[in-house]
Amino acid sequence: MFMPDKSQDPLRQLSFDDVEPTRILFGEHNCHLQRIAKALSLDINTRGSAVHIKGDAIASALAENILKQLYGLIQDGYPLYLNDIDYAIRILSADDRVRLKDIFMDTVYITSKKRSIAPKNPAQKNYIDAMRRFDIVFGIGPAGTGKTYLAMAMAVAALANGIVSRIILTRPAVEAGETLGFLPGDLTEKVDPYLRPLYDALHDMMRFEKVSSLMQQGVIEVAPIAFMRGRTLNDAFVILDEAQNTTSEQMKMFLTRIGFNSKAVITGDITQVDLPATKTSGLIEANRILQNIEGIAFVFFSNTDVVRHRLVQDIIRAYETMGKERPE
Repeated sequence: MFMPDKSQDPLRQLSFDDVEPTRILFGEHNCHLQRIAKALSLDINTRGSAVHIKGDAIASALAENILKQLYGLIQDGYPLYLNDIDYAIRILSADDRVRLKDIFMDTVYITSKKRSIAPKNPAQKNYIDAMRRFDIVFGIGPAGTGKTYLAMAMAVAALANGIVSRIILTRPAVEAGETLGFLPGDLTEKVDPYLRPLYDALHDMMRFEKVSSLMQQGVIEVAPIAFMRGRTLNDAFVILDEAQNTTSEQMKMFLTRIGFNSKAVITGDITQVDLPATKTSGLIEANRILQNIEGIAFVFFSNTDVVRHRLVQDIIRAYETMGKERPE
């Protein structure tokens, strides 16, 4: 939350010429303006297409910057959503020199429902740029930062553009472990619950029938990490999700599977390791020993990069605080 300086109380005015973009910018019943006003502790009112901003000088300048940049995005055809207001406030509060167009307009993929997938903050933008430049990318940070979802979007886009010929999605089934045989059903039914988040992201981008067809053809493969052993993954976009729950041996095995014309994206949260205490997390170890290898990129996310419901940030922060206060 922006903390204004109450010692000044100037009035700032700006106006917008284009009627339809202005209507979108203001939001229904001025809901977008109200959201900015509340976040920055300002009074924002309108008269026609003119906006009057009253409050702290720094906060007022920030609000003007936000409104002008969002207006430019709308004029360029960007479909503004309510959450975009929050992202814009967060980004420009941290650095008012950032150009929102460089982030929001960097479309990665357009889904079957005609929805554009693009970064929502500088960390996501860096992540996407890293996936474009490097063959192996680690995305490390808390849940809700878009690590897996954006990697999936990049994979689907690469497949659609003919850059790779298949997508391989994998994650460890830690809870199953050695007791997999005791679960009911065949092997697919045993491991499907652990792979469900990958299916969900995939179906969000492509029609169900298309996904089913590509999976039957072997163009898209979703499997537990144990299935990667002994293989060479050529001409593929490979995503290892929940990598904090791989063992050291599994991570080494996975990274040495990468073949020619392939990309690998490894995602995980090193604060959420579910392995037994006697096991070393492959992700934590990789973060320690692979940092200086040319051609491998590490992108780190924090709770400020969460792009889920606004309460998720507060929840993550509360648990982090509890963890710091809890005695060893």
